[in-house]
Amino acid sequence: MADFRILSCLLLFILASCSGSSPHKRRSGSTASHPIATPVPSSGDFHHCLGDLNKEGVHYQLVPDRTFDNGCSIYHAVTMTSAQVPITHLGPLQCPAAENLAYWIDDAVLKSAKVWLGSPVIKVETFGSYSCRTRNSRAGAKISEHGRANAVDISAFDLADGRRITVKEGWRHGDRHTKEFLRSVFHAACRRFSVVISPDGDEYHQDHIHMDLGQSQYCH
Repeated sequence: MADFRILSCLLLFILASCSGSSPHKRRSGSTASHPIATPVPSSGDFHHCLGDLNKEGVHYQLVPDRTFDNGCSIYHAVTMTSAQVPITHLGPLQCPAAENLAYWIDDAVLKSAKVWLGSPVIKVETFGSYSCRTRNSRAGAKISEHGRANAVDISAFDLADGRRITVKEGWRHGDRHTKEFLRSVFHAACRRFSVVISPDGDEYHQDHIHMDLGQSQYCH
């Protein structure tokens, strides 16, 4: 048993040391962070997830685990820089969410662009992933899935022909093909994430598509 505990500790140390990146800066007023000290049973799932990212050709860096006094956390996370195509502005993202994001880009975004836009997507733009805040930054609300590095906000897609498709302009004011593309990738996201919110969802999501793997179920 002692040998197993020593091996587990060494494994966690190696994982933390491999990452060359650091978590996003917390907003002013956030409380101090602390390393997560104890191993958890899902470590094997994390390594399996990393293997899937490798098979998918995802470029990423490991992120050290952290918990914060105000309820935020970064756990079993990676920072992705590309998945088939470059992805901008991403910070720490839990590995299962990163895996689903990579599959979504490969299976939905790239294929839908060929069908509806006639030009390949060469970059996916985001508003980020980890952010230690409440839901919609409202006072007294529960911690957002962004505060658990379990959500990502998609803002735009760059095409090989020079076009840039933004959620803000394209969702309601784009041409028919742009609208069909955005709704196609939105519905595909609902099949991979538990909560997906489009500009039709509420006033807080007028310029992006929110996707998370929280415990709720919502697609609008």
